[in-house]
Amino acid sequence: MADENTDGEVQKLQGGQDLMIEVDGKLVPNYDATIVSFEEGDIVTGTVVRVDKDEVLVDIGYKSEGVVPASELSIRKSVDPAEEVAVGDVIDALVLTKEDADGRLILSRKRARFERAWQRIEKAAEEGTPVKGTVIEVVKGGLILDLGVRGFLPASLVDIRRVADLEEFLGQTLECRVIELNRFRNNVVLSRRAVLEEERRGAREQILDRMNVGDLVTGTISNIVDFGAFVDLDGIDGLIHISELSWSHVNHPSEVLQVGQKVQVRVLDIDRERQRISLGLKQTQKDPWQAVFENRQVNEIVHGRVTKLVSFGAFVEIEEGVEGLIHISELAQHHVEDPAEILRPGQEINVKIIEIDPERRRLSLSLKRLEPEYRIHEDALAEEEGVGEEGEESAEEAAQSASAETLAQAESQGNLPTPPQSEEVASAIETAADEVAPLAEAGAEPIGDRTESENASEGELGKAESQA
Repeated sequence: MADENTDGEVQKLQGGQDLMIEVDGKLVPNYDATIVSFEEGDIVTGTVVRVDKDEVLVDIGYKSEGVVPASELSIRKSVDPAEEVAVGDVIDALVLTKEDADGRLILSRKRARFERAWQRIEKAAEEGTPVKGTVIEVVKGGLILDLGVRGFLPASLVDIRRVADLEEFLGQTLECRVIELNRFRNNVVLSRRAVLEEERRGAREQILDRMNVGDLVTGTISNIVDFGAFVDLDGIDGLIHISELSWSHVNHPSEVLQVGQKVQVRVLDIDRERQRISLGLKQTQKDPWQAVFENRQVNEIVHGRVTKLVSFGAFVEIEEGVEGLIHISELAQHHVEDPAEILRPGQEINVKIIEIDPERRRLSLSLKRLEPEYRIHEDALAEEEGVGEEGEESAEEAAQSASAETLAQAESQGNLPTPPQSEEVASAIETAADEVAPLAEAGAEPIGDRTESENASEGELGKAESQA
């Protein structure tokens, strides 16, 4: 591949009468004049005369051909000389050594290109013009471009949007802007995104000039975020806010859209100064609220599904895309602390419409104002409570059974526990003991000789002990 760039610094044979000299009255060729004069570090131009596996021979008009080792052909890490140059190509080369140990002239094509590339890159950086290079490597964090020097293109600056697979750019020629340059460290940082954004800036202005609020436009979903989805409108991105995706509630835009999907949207607003476009997807669909406003009326009983419970009530979907609110005060005749006491998400219920607000697109619903025959939610609640009571009874029976088994086991082993004494029994024993104590101190007497009071005291003591 021949080199494109040559300039006045390259030494060329000018020709003229100096090519011939007079010797013994005759004009003969001046061979010394045909030899190019140069020094190490100079850039010369020559023609490729032979391509070998490990080197290339170049005729630069010197007394011998110059040798370009394969490692000095390109900034690529490993190259095949036959892929870089061909016989007959005119190339630039920098003189490394005029004569090595073997008497050969050693040249470097890559260093000549390096010097010329730096001049070109520095000029482009100063003027703000783009440079072109071929992608030769995919590295961690970006791409390496051959500009004559190695230029680094970060992955985040390869395109306007994030690129998932950088391998697809390998071998492509890209136009980039120089954003960082350091000759001392041989560091060149590029941005293709800057070039693309500049190209799209003009396209954006044209699109904005012909676009109006209310227009229907077609685009492609380019990105999905928590608050909405971006649509590529052939040169400019518009945003569909999550609230404009559907007439029904949407938790995340990915429930409705996916990247790469083609969509038709309506233009809701245009900020020409900031070049921003607000779009709506639900505006291209039939408005389900309109049918509600036309066909439903206050005090009408409708069937719906509980979609969400909140601290102040419950939301119920009565038609696809249309939800109404049952305020917590309308859930039951009695005071309700938590809507979960009455309803569950996903539950099918009947509700009464108590207010319709077309301007604010709001429906107020009620459970407590339903006639008894329509309160199917109460049946579900009673059934749920019945299941809970059966579970409690089963648990109590299981506990009693376990207690009986434990008692039977203890009885079989002779380890029955002593029953506890009640406070009344303990008090009676203590009183009787106090009355008998003086008799015990006076000495024992035959029962027959005791007084009635003494016999009564002993009887009371026995009775107390038996009760214990």
